Amino acid sequence: MTSDYTEVFQDTEAVEKYESVTYAPDSYASRINDRQRDYLRALVRREFEGQHPPVQHDFACGTGRAIRTLHGLVREAHGYDTSAEMMAKAAEVGSRAYWHRVSTDGPVPTPVAAGFPAIVTVFRLLLNVPDPVRDRAIAFAAKALPHRGSGLLVVENHGNAGSLRHLRARRHRGERWFAELSHEEVAALLDRHGFEIVERRGFSMLTPSLHGHRVARLADAAARRLPGTDGYAVNVLYTARRVHA
Repeated sequence: MTSDYTEVFQDTEAVEKYESVTYAPDSYASRINDRQRDYLRALVRREFEGQHPPVQHDFACGTGRAIRTLHGLVREAHGYDTSAEMMAKAAEVGSRAYWHRVSTDGPVPTPVAAGFPAIVTVFRLLLNVPDPVRDRAIAFAAKALPHRGSGLLVVENHGNAGSLRHLRARRHRGERWFAELSHEEVAALLDRHGFEIVERRGFSMLTPSLHGHRVARLADAAARRLPGTDGYAVNVLYTARRVHA
């Protein structure tokens, strides 16, 4: 996480806006969050069936959205963030976890030793930070998941370069707030740290500007049922396993 992130979210008003405006009921972000929740809960039930419930390590946990998603399916959860204010808000809104403040730079943070299996979640981070911070996040995941049998890594890309959102890239070239990542870039990032993508799932073909159009939303719902459309979604989750050191 960058120092900019930490500075922005030291402001309690910014934290409140993130939680109550960005993720307001029926907002673009909250609808995607609901779809992700259904997918992740089904994923954990399927992948850890017959095993001890996993421990969750949520890197860049923010207000605990990914932690709340897995309530009741993990034996314990640990949230890691550079912003104490974000973690305080997470606890306030009912995210149940142990909270760990991490530094913005220096050695890669070490996950709490909580045993296996484990699931590491990294949501809404990759697109917002430079390459060294992306590598820092996935290096953390590699520490938490040292071998293939350790568990799963789930990372979010909320600006897929192969989606409709890419049509805005030329117009916004050079603007700091606009970024995108391709599937190939995400796969290369994970591979550098010994991970292989085993599943990819998309959650919306629409950009936020189209969210309010009923016809567009109906078309989006229909498109998401078609095989092969995940690669063109704006928001994508990648599930990965550790395959090499």
